[in-house]
Amino acid sequence: MHLHAIDWIIALASVAVCFAPALFVSKRSGKSTAEFFASGRSVPWWLAGLSMVATTFSSDTPNLVANFVRTQGVAGNWQWWAFTLTGVATVFFYARLWRRSGVLTDLEFYELRYSGKAASAVRGFRALYLGLFFNCIIMATVNLAACKIAAVLFGFSRWETLLAVGLLNVVFAAHSGLWGVLVIDMIQFFIKMAAVIAAAYFAVTLPQVGGMSGLVDKLSHVRGPGGLHYLKPSVASSGSASFSGVSTFVDSPSSGSTLRSVRRPSPVS
Repeated sequence: MHLHAIDWIIALASVAVCFAPALFVSKRSGKSTAEFFASGRSVPWWLAGLSMVATTFSSDTPNLVANFVRTQGVAGNWQWWAFTLTGVATVFFYARLWRRSGVLTDLEFYELRYSGKAASAVRGFRALYLGLFFNCIIMATVNLAACKIAAVLFGFSRWETLLAVGLLNVVFAAHSGLWGVLVIDMIQFFIKMAAVIAAAYFAVTLPQVGGMSGLVDKLSHVRGPGGLHYLKPSVASSGSASFSGVSTFVDSPSSGSTLRSVRRPSPVS
């Protein structure tokens, strides 16, 4: 793809708009460890919520969601729409309890919640599993999608994309801390929402689509893999509609376990 001067100006301006405001909070992040890693525990709930939502707009998300719809229809989106339940619970219930516990990471919480060798075992397993396995896979999928996008838009090779993106993020995060990350997430959230809404609007209004009514009419006559109907839930062979399950795991004390109660600190106003 050949980009014109105006395209590069828009791209660079978008980066500047995102990063410049966040640099002003760097002095605040450098005051203490709590300020750098937890924003002094004074982040407003709406900013934390916007940041959580914005991080779901990773470079691989469009490919993942498009594959859900292509292979399972619109109902396939319930695989990530279901996260709304845990998101709401986190905002209105768990967030207050987390702040009251006074910990910075979930590994600290395990040491506080559990006792003895079991606590150390859980903490070690989580550190290895999340640090060496889970997070590496997540970063690999996101970076692979970014490399493919950059190759089409800018003609970058994979190592050029990884080097540019890696250096930009490391320098920025080390300089601004969590405050800077939250601010840039908020700005990017509004930019990306405006972009996807505009893209959806202009795509639907194309003559080839014919508006929403034309889109629905065309999709109702198109079948996907295995005769999939894109606008209806898939039906299992037994005739019952299939839905994605949501599992909730709750720790409960049992005889002989190493669970212990968390000592409740004084409430935080």
